[in-house]
Amino acid sequence: MTEKKHHHKEKEIKHEDEVQETQVEAEISGQVSAEVEALKKKFEEADAKASEYKDSWMRSQAEFQNYKKRIERDNEMTRVNMKGDIVKKVLPLLDDLERALQNRPADESWANGIDLIVRKFQTTLEGEGVKRIAAEGAEFDPNFHEAISHEPNDEVKSGHVIAVVQNGYMLGERVIRPALVRVAQ
Repeated sequence: MTEKKHHHKEKEIKHEDEVQETQVEAEISGQVSAEVEALKKKFEEADAKASEYKDSWMRSQAEFQNYKKRIERDNEMTRVNMKGDIVKKVLPLLDDLERALQNRPADESWANGIDLIVRKFQTTLEGEGVKRIAAEGAEFDPNFHEAISHEPNDEVKSGHVIAVVQNGYMLGERVIRPALVRVAQ
Protein backbone atom coordinates (compact mmCIF):
# COMPACT_ATOMS: atom_id res chain seq x y z
CA MET A 1 0.00 0.00 0.00
CA THR A 2 2.80 2.22 0.53
CA GLU A 3 3.47 2.06 -3.04
CA LYS A 4 -0.09 3.02 -3.79
CA LYS A 5 0.11 5.87 -1.33
CA HIS A 6 3.30 6.95 -2.84
CA HIS A 7 1.82 6.78 -6.29
CA HIS A 8 -1.25 8.60 -5.07
CA LYS A 9 0.91 11.26 -3.49
CA GLU A 10 2.83 11.62 -6.71
CA LYS A 11 -0.45 12.12 -8.52
CA GLU A 12 -1.52 14.72 -6.01
CA ILE A 13 1.80 16.49 -6.33
CA LYS A 14 1.53 16.34 -10.10
CA HIS A 15 -2.00 17.67 -9.88
CA GLU A 16 -0.92 20.46 -7.55
CA ASP A 17 1.97 21.23 -9.86
CA GLU A 18 -0.41 21.33 -12.80
CA VAL A 19 -2.81 23.59 -10.89
CA GLN A 20 0.08 25.83 -9.90
CA GLU A 21 1.35 25.86 -13.48
CA THR A 22 -2.15 26.71 -14.69
CA GLN A 23 -2.39 29.50 -12.11
CA VAL A 24 1.07 30.78 -13.03
CA GLU A 25 0.19 30.58 -16.73
CA ALA A 26 -3.06 32.43 -16.04
CA GLU A 27 -1.18 35.12 -14.08
CA ILE A 28 1.47 35.39 -16.79
CA SER A 29 -1.23 35.43 -19.47
CA GLY A 30 -3.06 38.16 -17.55
CA GLN A 31 0.15 40.16 -17.16
CA VAL A 32 1.03 39.67 -20.82
CA SER A 33 -2.50 40.67 -21.81
CA ALA A 34 -2.27 43.79 -19.67
CA GLU A 35 1.16 44.62 -21.12
CA VAL A 36 -0.11 44.00 -24.67
CA GLU A 37 -3.08 46.31 -24.02
CA ALA A 38 -0.76 48.96 -22.56
CA LEU A 39 1.53 48.64 -25.58
CA LYS A 40 -1.44 48.84 -27.97
CA LYS A 41 -2.61 51.99 -26.20
CA LYS A 42 0.89 53.51 -26.39
CA PHE A 43 1.12 52.56 -30.06
CA GLU A 44 -2.25 54.18 -30.82
CA GLU A 45 -1.17 57.34 -28.98
CA ALA A 46 2.15 57.41 -30.86
CA ASP A 47 0.34 56.78 -34.15
CA ALA A 48 -2.10 59.63 -33.41
CA LYS A 49 0.81 61.96 -32.59
CA ALA A 50 2.64 60.91 -35.75
CA SER A 51 -0.50 61.67 -37.81
CA GLU A 52 -0.85 65.02 -36.07
CA TYR A 53 2.80 65.87 -36.75
CA LYS A 54 2.49 64.75 -40.36
CA ASP A 55 -0.62 66.91 -40.87
CA SER A 56 1.13 69.86 -39.24
CA TRP A 57 4.19 69.32 -41.44
CA MET A 58 2.05 69.09 -44.59
CA ARG A 59 0.23 72.32 -43.66
CA SER A 60 3.57 74.02 -43.06
CA GLN A 61 4.83 72.82 -46.44
CA ALA A 62 1.68 74.12 -48.17
CA GLU A 63 1.97 77.46 -46.36
CA PHE A 64 5.63 77.71 -47.38
CA GLN A 65 4.79 76.94 -51.03
CA ASN A 66 2.05 79.59 -50.95
CA TYR A 67 4.51 82.05 -49.38
CA LYS A 68 7.07 81.35 -52.12
CA LYS A 69 4.45 81.85 -54.84
CA ARG A 70 3.25 85.07 -53.22
CA ILE A 71 6.83 86.40 -52.98
CA GLU A 72 7.51 85.46 -56.63
CA ARG A 73 4.25 87.13 -57.71
CA ASP A 74 5.09 90.25 -55.66
CA ASN A 75 8.60 90.37 -57.10
CA GLU A 76 7.23 90.04 -60.63
CA MET A 77 4.71 92.84 -59.98
CA THR A 78 7.48 95.03 -58.56
CA ARG A 79 9.65 94.32 -61.61
CA VAL A 80 6.79 95.14 -64.01
CA ASN A 81 5.94 98.32 -62.08
CA MET A 82 9.57 99.47 -62.12
CA LYS A 83 9.82 98.71 -65.83
CA GLY A 84 6.61 100.66 -66.43
CA ASP A 85 7.92 103.62 -64.43
CA ILE A 86 11.13 103.72 -66.47
CA VAL A 87 9.22 103.44 -69.76
CA LYS A 88 6.89 106.29 -68.64
CA LYS A 89 9.93 108.53 -68.16
CA VAL A 90 11.33 107.65 -71.60
CA LEU A 91 8.10 108.02 -73.61
CA PRO A 92 8.25 111.85 -73.74
CA LEU A 93 11.60 111.52 -75.53
CA LEU A 94 9.99 109.28 -78.15
CA ASP A 95 7.12 111.76 -78.48
CA ASP A 96 9.57 114.61 -79.10
CA LEU A 97 11.43 112.63 -81.74
CA GLU A 98 8.17 111.71 -83.50
CA ARG A 99 7.07 115.37 -83.49
CA ALA A 100 10.44 116.35 -84.94
CA LEU A 101 9.89 113.84 -87.75
CA GLN A 102 6.42 115.23 -88.48
CA ASN A 103 7.91 118.70 -89.03
CA ARG A 104 11.17 117.69 -90.74
CA PRO A 105 12.38 119.39 -93.88
CA ALA A 106 12.35 117.30 -97.06
CA ASP A 107 15.52 115.42 -98.01
CA GLU A 108 17.61 116.39 -94.99
CA SER A 109 20.09 113.65 -94.09
CA TRP A 110 19.90 114.41 -90.38
CA ALA A 111 16.13 113.81 -90.52
CA ASN A 112 16.77 110.31 -91.88
CA GLY A 113 19.04 109.71 -88.89
CA ILE A 114 16.29 110.77 -86.49
CA ASP A 115 13.90 108.43 -88.32
CA LEU A 116 16.34 105.53 -87.72
CA ILE A 117 16.63 106.47 -84.05
CA VAL A 118 12.83 106.52 -83.65
CA ARG A 119 12.48 103.08 -85.30
CA LYS A 120 15.23 101.64 -83.12
CA PHE A 121 13.59 103.17 -80.06
CA GLN A 122 10.22 101.64 -80.99
CA THR A 123 11.80 98.24 -81.69
CA THR A 124 13.53 98.28 -78.31
CA LEU A 125 10.27 99.12 -76.53
CA GLU A 126 8.42 96.36 -78.41
CA GLY A 127 11.18 93.94 -77.38
CA GLU A 128 10.45 94.83 -73.77
CA GLY A 129 6.74 94.14 -74.22
CA VAL A 130 5.61 97.74 -74.69
CA LYS A 131 2.85 98.12 -77.31
CA ARG A 132 1.35 101.24 -78.79
CA ILE A 133 -2.40 101.57 -78.19
CA ALA A 134 -4.28 101.65 -81.48
CA ALA A 135 -6.61 104.61 -81.22
CA GLU A 136 -7.31 106.48 -84.45
CA GLY A 137 -10.74 105.51 -85.82
CA ALA A 138 -11.37 103.14 -82.88
CA GLU A 139 -14.33 103.45 -80.56
CA PHE A 140 -13.49 105.58 -77.52
CA ASP A 141 -12.61 103.39 -74.54
CA PRO A 142 -11.83 105.18 -71.26
CA ASN A 143 -9.61 102.26 -70.22
CA PHE A 144 -7.19 103.04 -73.07
CA HIS A 145 -8.00 106.59 -74.19
CA GLU A 146 -8.18 109.97 -72.54
CA ALA A 147 -10.42 112.45 -74.35
CA ILE A 148 -9.12 116.00 -74.52
CA SER A 149 -12.02 117.26 -76.66
CA HIS A 150 -15.36 116.25 -78.18
CA GLU A 151 -15.86 117.69 -81.66
CA PRO A 152 -18.57 117.41 -84.27
CA ASN A 153 -17.34 115.39 -87.25
CA ASP A 154 -19.29 114.09 -90.27
CA GLU A 155 -16.59 111.63 -91.37
CA VAL A 156 -16.26 109.69 -88.09
CA LYS A 157 -19.05 108.01 -86.10
CA SER A 158 -20.04 109.57 -82.82
CA GLY A 159 -18.02 108.15 -79.92
CA HIS A 160 -15.06 107.23 -82.12
CA VAL A 161 -11.57 108.72 -82.07
CA ILE A 162 -10.99 111.48 -84.65
CA ALA A 163 -7.28 111.99 -84.03
CA VAL A 164 -4.53 110.98 -81.62
CA VAL A 165 -2.80 113.92 -79.93
CA GLN A 166 -0.37 111.76 -77.96
CA ASN A 167 0.15 108.00 -78.37
CA GLY A 168 -0.75 105.70 -75.51
CA TYR A 169 1.25 102.63 -74.52
CA MET A 170 0.72 99.34 -72.71
CA LEU A 171 3.19 97.07 -70.96
CA GLY A 172 1.72 93.60 -71.25
CA GLU A 173 -1.90 94.03 -70.18
CA ARG A 174 -1.25 97.17 -68.12
CA VAL A 175 -1.81 100.66 -69.53
CA ILE A 176 1.31 102.73 -68.91
CA ARG A 177 -0.07 105.85 -70.48
CA PRO A 178 -3.50 106.29 -72.09
CA ALA A 179 -3.69 107.79 -75.56
CA LEU A 180 -4.73 111.48 -75.60
CA VAL A 181 -7.43 111.69 -78.28
CA ARG A 182 -10.05 113.91 -79.83
CA VAL A 183 -13.46 112.24 -79.98
CA ALA A 184 -16.34 112.75 -82.42
CA GLN A 185 -19.68 113.87 -81.01
